[in-house]
Amino acid sequence: NTGGNEGLKKYYQKMLAQLQDLVDIVRSNPPFLISMTLGALMVIDVHARDVTLKMCEDGIDNVNDFSWVSQLRYYWDNDREDLPGLGTPGFIVRQVQASFPYGMEYLGNTPRLVITPLTDRCYI
Repeated sequence: NTGGNEGLKKYYQKMLAQLQDLVDIVRSNPPFLISMTLGALMVIDVHARDVTLKMCEDGIDNVNDFSWVSQLRYYWDNDREDLPGLGTPGFIVRQVQASFPYGMEYLGNTPRLVITPLTDRCYI
């Protein structure tokens, strides 16, 4: 049961709460490296929030809709073997019809990290 568009809207509300929790942590003046890491995570989460809101507004209610399958999605698949040295066994990434073992991503220069619809297309 995916919950359709109502499930997506419910998840969007959960995302807002989680993002607010991250903001609260950053405002608590954590050590520098933790603050840098949280900043990068917040950029990713804000982008995910915006994408989720767009899907809510567009009425996306099916996991086969292109707006959903075109997103980079992470899954646990306990039946799937991992390639040696590429990360956690069973953790896979899916986008459109592709499925790969997750090999940890490089975020690069995190203070300059931005995510746009154009950078999303680079994954495809």
